Amino acid sequence: MATYLDNNATTPLDPRAREAMLEWLGRRHGNPSSAHRFGQDAREAVEVARAEVATLLGGRPEEVVFMGSGTEANNAVLWSAARRYGFSGHLVISALEHPSIRVVAEDLVELGMELTVLAPSVEGVLDPAAVGAAIRPDTRLVCLMSANNEVGTLQPVAEVATICRRRRVALHCDAAQAAGKVPTSVETLEADTVTLAAHKFHGPLGAAALWIGSDTEFRAHILGGGQERRRRASTENVAALVGFGEIAMWAGRELEERQEHLRSLRDRFEQSLGQIDDVRIHCQGSPRLPHTSHVAFMGVEGEALTIRLDLAGFAVSTGSACASGAVEPSPALLALGLSPEEALASVRISFGMANTLDEVEPFVAALSQEVGALRRLAPSLET
Repeated sequence: MATYLDNNATTPLDPRAREAMLEWLGRRHGNPSSAHRFGQDAREAVEVARAEVATLLGGRPEEVVFMGSGTEANNAVLWSAARRYGFSGHLVISALEHPSIRVVAEDLVELGMELTVLAPSVEGVLDPAAVGAAIRPDTRLVCLMSANNEVGTLQPVAEVATICRRRRVALHCDAAQAAGKVPTSVETLEADTVTLAAHKFHGPLGAAALWIGSDTEFRAHILGGGQERRRRASTENVAALVGFGEIAMWAGRELEERQEHLRSLRDRFEQSLGQIDDVRIHCQGSPRLPHTSHVAFMGVEGEALTIRLDLAGFAVSTGSACASGAVEPSPALLALGLSPEEALASVRISFGMANTLDEVEPFVAALSQEVGALRRLAPSLET
């Protein structure tokens, strides 16, 4: 059986969330906007889920807007800010942001806005002072994720929030990779809007949430009906939201246990890498997510290593993105100061709650074997 070690991409569905969803995929059904008993039962299920997600975030249920994905939530915040100011003014984002932030911000530049992209330190953490220096009188929005999806570094969101609040600039925090793995309280983050996605912590795909502070102005990006208090039109996916609420409840209750389990897997893995030569663990000295390791195996193409590991029964991912048919270094990795060669030699290993310590040793053995094979092959490919 294959071993799944790509939990930053998505996580397997927790059986408890699946069990909660099954009733709404079979016997129970209804449009939450309908007035009859079927609709009202569905509405009640959605509102229970909303309360559970709000509890995980430490917010109020009425501040939680359900979305179809973290990408949609992030898009919605940027488009809301842009439309509010007539596509004029200035945006500030970190170079670590997910493409659902970065690509939209670049698109808004074409529509008339200006953009500043701030590079992190070589240890993968943004300096709050750099944000303060970048903010201008016409800055409309600052975006800073709480945990990077590639190298796993935790960002100083609260410190940046203090700066933004002092300068009266809105702050958006993409917490999709952090929620369910590290404490993610809106009171602690102090951002104006926060994104989370169920499938990043063993909930279902297709369910996400945008927390919007009660004093934050927000214009809906998807228009139509009056769902979600007119902040996101579209009939709610009741089954997915029920699963989202269920896993949010368990994630809150089990957070310390989850952190301990995930950290034990990551630490055992990184300690075992000593048996492989010329390995670089990125941002190891920085505050990180407990389950993520981003590692460069010098002299090896990360894409080739990923394919060979897949054939050997282990699923990981690279730190590269495929663009126009050519493998290119990740912009986030280059922003850390990595050379293109080191960025392309990198792979991301992200553990989940379904993984066990017994899986680490066989994985490292396969990793050592495949890295060695690729390094032996490399000279013959160059001649």
